[in-house]
Amino acid sequence: MSGSATGAAGTSWTRRLHAGGAHAIYLHIPFCARKCAYCDFASWATPSGGAIPQRYARAIGEQVKEAASFGLLDECETAYIGGGTPTLLGEGLGDLIRVVTGKVPGLKELTCEANPDSLSDAVLADVAAAGCTRLSIGVQSLRDAELAQLGRIHDASLARDRVRAAVASGLDVSCDLMCAIPLQTSDTWEATLGEAVSLGVGHVSVYPLQIEEGTALEKRVGDEQPPWNSPDIQAERMKQAQAQLDGYGFHRYEVASYARSPEEECGHNKVYWAGRSYLGLGTGAASMLTAEGYQRILEVCPQLGPLPKGVSRVRLKVLSEGEAIADGARLSSLSFEEEFLTERQAAAEDLMLGARLACGLDFGLVSYARAILGKAFDQTLERLRGEGYLDGSLAPTEKGWLLGNELYGELWNLAGDTETLVRRSG
Repeated sequence: MSGSATGAAGTSWTRRLHAGGAHAIYLHIPFCARKCAYCDFASWATPSGGAIPQRYARAIGEQVKEAASFGLLDECETAYIGGGTPTLLGEGLGDLIRVVTGKVPGLKELTCEANPDSLSDAVLADVAAAGCTRLSIGVQSLRDAELAQLGRIHDASLARDRVRAAVASGLDVSCDLMCAIPLQTSDTWEATLGEAVSLGVGHVSVYPLQIEEGTALEKRVGDEQPPWNSPDIQAERMKQAQAQLDGYGFHRYEVASYARSPEEECGHNKVYWAGRSYLGLGTGAASMLTAEGYQRILEVCPQLGPLPKGVSRVRLKVLSEGEAIADGARLSSLSFEEEFLTERQAAAEDLMLGARLACGLDFGLVSYARAILGKAFDQTLERLRGEGYLDGSLAPTEKGWLLGNELYGELWNLAGDTETLVRRSG
C-alpha cells in the first residue's frame, strides 16, 4: 500500500479491498424474444424453445461450480441473474438457480430479472421453489403507446397481471420503470408511478432513457436529442418520481433506486456501490476483484496472465461469444478484457461509486481515501460542498443527484493518473 488508513473504520475498509474472493456473483443471460429499440446490452433475439439458451445456461452453471471449487464464492452473499431476459429460459432458469444456491453456502439474496411476456405462472413457481428471493421486472411503462415506442413486447395489462402474480408469490418484487421516453408526459408518468406502487411492489427503479449509439431508437431519432429526452425533461421526471414515491412511503437509497423499507433495498447492487468484489459470468459480464482475488482466479484461468506491479484492483469483462459458452466453454477457455487499477485509482473509483448512495460516503471509505489520496482529497471534498454537490454529511445534494456525471468525474480525477492499463487475454 502506498498509504496507511488509520482508525477502525479505515482498517475495515482496507480489509474489504483485500478480500480473496467475491462478495457477489452476476450471471448474464443474453437471450431475448426481441431486441428493444433502446437496448445496447450484450443480448440478441432468440427463437422461443431454441437449444442454445438451455446449453448456455447449463455451461454457466458448470462455470459457477468451477468458481466455487476454487474458493472464489466462499464469501459470496448475493447473486443476480440478469440479461437479456433470464425468464426466457423457462425451467432452465430454475435449474441454474439451484446450481447457485447449492454452491454458494452464504447466499442471502438471489435476484432474477424478468420480463412480463415470459414470466409465466410455471416459471414464477419454479424460480421461487429453486431459491430465488427477489424479482426485478422490466415493466418500463404502464401505457401501451409508450411501450410500443420502446419496442417492448408486453402491453400494460400483461405487466400489471404479472407484477401482481409475482407479489402474490411472496417474493420481493422490484418494478423497473423508464422516464424521458417517447410520448410520455408528466401526467402519464404520474399514472405509471402510481399504478406500479398500487400493485404491491416493495422496490421501484427509475431510469432516464439513454439513447445509445447503434440502437434502433438512435437511428430513428437521428443526431438531435429529442425534446422528450432533453436534460431538463430527464431532471424533471426524476424529481417528479422522487416526490411521488416519497409520498407513497418509499425512500430513495441510491440515485435510481427506491425501497419501501431497508429490508427491500437491493443488496446485490449495494455491493457494487460499496467497493466490494464481485464475479461476473456469461458473455459481456463484468467482474471486479482485488489483487488477492485475481491471484485466486489465476488458479482456474491461467490465460489471464500475471498481475502487473502496483495493481490494487482488476476489472474483467467476458469477451467470449454466447455460442462459444453454450458449446461448453470452461473458465480456463474464456477470453477476457482486463483493466488494472492502482490503489489511488481504486480509492477514487470507490468515492465515485459511493457518491451514488443517498446516505453519503461511508466513514470507513473517507478515512481510507484520505490516507491514500492526501491533501487533494479534502480540498476536492471542500470544493464539492462549496459548489453544492455534496452536503455536510458528504451525501449528494439534489444538484449532485441530478448532475451526477459532474460529481463522479471530479471524484475520479482524484486518482491523478486516470489512464488505466487494459489488456486482452485468452
